[in-house]
Amino acid sequence: MKKSTFSPAKIAGVLKEFAGGRSAEELARENGISTATLYKWRQKYNGMEASELKRVKELEEENARLKRMYANLAMELDVARYIIEKKL
Repeated sequence: MKKSTFSPAKIAGVLKEFAGGRSAEELARENGISTATLYKWRQKYNGMEASELKRVKELEEENARLKRMYANLAMELDVARYIIEKKL
């Protein structure tokens, strides 16, 4: 998964400016992001403070790590079952 170059505090700051009435194009150009990214952030994180946003990002990273662990364990289980069936 790609690591964001923006900290939760920076994202929250950009969203507050956007909510304050600044145009999406102006903010996007100023921060080096696309307008689609800005609208996606607003859809996902609207109304959150920086600390809440940081916690959400940490939970998303942990969830991705746990999904990878589960996929690896499921694959190992399939291989073990295949080996056991082959020996019988």
